[in-house]
Amino acid sequence: MNELWNYVLISMPGGQSLTVGKIVAVVLLLIGGYLISRFIGYLLGQRLESTRLRPDVAHTIKRVAFFTLLVLVILTALSLLGVPLTAFAFATGAIAIGVGFGAQNIINNFISGWILMAERPIRIGDFVEIDNTMGTVELIGNRSTRIRRIDGVHLLVPNSRLLEQTVVNWTLVDKEIRTMVRVGVEYGSPVQRVAELILEAVRAQPESKDEPAPTVVFEDFGDSALIFDSYFWCEVGGEKLLRDIRSEIRFRITDMFAESGITIAFPQRDVHLDSKGPLEVRVSNSDGKDA
Repeated sequence: MNELWNYVLISMPGGQSLTVGKIVAVVLLLIGGYLISRFIGYLLGQRLESTRLRPDVAHTIKRVAFFTLLVLVILTALSLLGVPLTAFAFATGAIAIGVGFGAQNIINNFISGWILMAERPIRIGDFVEIDNTMGTVELIGNRSTRIRRIDGVHLLVPNSRLLEQTVVNWTLVDKEIRTMVRVGVEYGSPVQRVAELILEAVRAQPESKDEPAPTVVFEDFGDSALIFDSYFWCEVGGEKLLRDIRSEIRFRITDMFAESGITIAFPQRDVHLDSKGPLEVRVSNSDGKDA
């Protein structure tokens, strides 16, 4: 076993040699170093979750720690083999040229992922909209970002696409969003009372903010209704909650209008017939014969 362990495979300049024992030690070092790096990253992530740091910041720190430990393990393995870093200068340049031509998208997405974590235009937990698709960012990986759509389906978006295309981030600075509820009432309704009831219904919503104050606008004289728009700000973290808020306000407006005798308009047409003589009316049976 001693002879096998010290068996020289390659003799290198400077009196150094590559033995079976060194190769086994380096392999064990790489495997153990990788597992230890993952374990330390896991412990660090668990520790950071108990702090007040945002999930994206904790994820960035965990990834930086993992890659730093992994680089140290690789450098230690090279030193055990007695391989100087200058020996990889030519090989590294050749590999870089080959990778540059054959793996442009992979490198682009990898670098874009680090840019996303450094500049933080999109963070874990943000509610974003891209290509008319809405969802919550769950993970920013090395190659792609995982987004959970509002219907529960997971969407994998390349990191470079998030930097090159327009992305709507609903929660980048804050969660304050302005929305509106439109109501149409029949002609002849007391417009001042209608505006007061709509404003009261909006202010009664817990999520509606007092500053900026909600407003009601008499928008237009429609074909079949008097149109009123109510604008208000609320603090929400996604599009679903916004729909729920508007729905509750519409329920409240319907009840308040019913109590006040105000009718919500619906499409209708008045037809006036201009005829000098009497009109002939026929009633037909199901078989098409006149009754």
